[in-house]
Amino acid sequence: MVFAEALVPFQSGWPHVHHLFGLLCLVAVVYKLFIALRKRRDAIRDFSAFTGPPGHWLLGHVMDFKQDGTDLDKLVKWGKQYPYAFPLMFGPVVCFLNIHHPDYVKTILASTEPKDDFAYKFIESWIGEGLLVSKGQKWFRHRRLLTPGFHYDVLKPYVKLMSDSAKTMLDKWESHANTSNSFELFEHVSLMTLDSIMKCAFSYNSNCQTESGTNAYIKAVYELSDLINLRFRTFPYHNDLIFYLSPHGFRYRKACKVAHSHTEEVIRKRKAALKAEKELDHIQAKRHLDFLDILLFARDEKQQGLSDEDIRAEVDTFMFEGHDTTASGISFILYCMACHPEHQKICREEIIQALDGKDTMEWLAYMLKTRRISVRFPTPQCA
Repeated sequence: MVFAEALVPFQSGWPHVHHLFGLLCLVAVVYKLFIALRKRRDAIRDFSAFTGPPGHWLLGHVMDFKQDGTDLDKLVKWGKQYPYAFPLMFGPVVCFLNIHHPDYVKTILASTEPKDDFAYKFIESWIGEGLLVSKGQKWFRHRRLLTPGFHYDVLKPYVKLMSDSAKTMLDKWESHANTSNSFELFEHVSLMTLDSIMKCAFSYNSNCQTESGTNAYIKAVYELSDLINLRFRTFPYHNDLIFYLSPHGFRYRKACKVAHSHTEEVIRKRKAALKAEKELDHIQAKRHLDFLDILLFARDEKQQGLSDEDIRAEVDTFMFEGHDTTASGISFILYCMACHPEHQKICREEIIQALDGKDTMEWLAYMLKTRRISVRFPTPQCA
């Protein structure tokens, strides 16, 4: 009885607590709305000098990208209509300036301005603070430590490995060519570049070009890439809490766990294999060095190496960067050559000359011949 009487003051106070909580939520929503409106105002002001395609007042240009194979044609069309640059809105707040004139691109690439935090924050939980995401002194230190990984003597053995990966892809294309069915080229190119980076950088034969549907790590990498793209295009997912609580957020965390577990296992095994080795020269005498060897032996002027977390971040970064953007570039080059057969012929002649009757590209011939190629593709005209 006494206990019940003691609870009465607390029970009478609960409505006030609910009101206070509701008020705090309202203040938070109003604050977020104010920040969003200010960002929208700043974006519109910053890009007011550039005209672009009209978009929805709330969704922007999100609905224009239907992921049905017509998005590239749409961008090419806009590129002709707005010949220097044009802004695109993804949701009510996020605005990106698409730059495609060489002079504009040169200015951006030569800039020392800090990296954009917004776009990279979506992938940081996967790839960590590697070279792609890091900035300032951390970026400079990592870049200096990784420089030996791009030395000619390290890169030379990669030519054959990349050639083998390309041959596997071409064998698959030959089987498709014998049918009348079309196929998605980017998927094949992406698997080829992923196969190449895993062979060259980590000495890992995944057979992903022939067994992509059964390898858990390969499936995780592609799911992460797709989910990042989806999050970028779905503006409510720009909010960390909303994405975290969504089914896509659950899939993202699950795929991250698979990718990180695989990376950590590769690093652990390589560390065990190199435990008795003290110098890279001894390893290079037995086999070719790869990117992971460079990471594990990297030391700064204070003889400090990279932490396990830093090594994993760089491995995951190069796994993502080393195949995704390269695949996009190769696919677009093939698209351009398909649209312009006269340039395709010039490229073929250059390659035949570089091969010099052989069926594989050697390092010296590759370096000398590719430096002489100066073909420039005009804007694609075909669909």
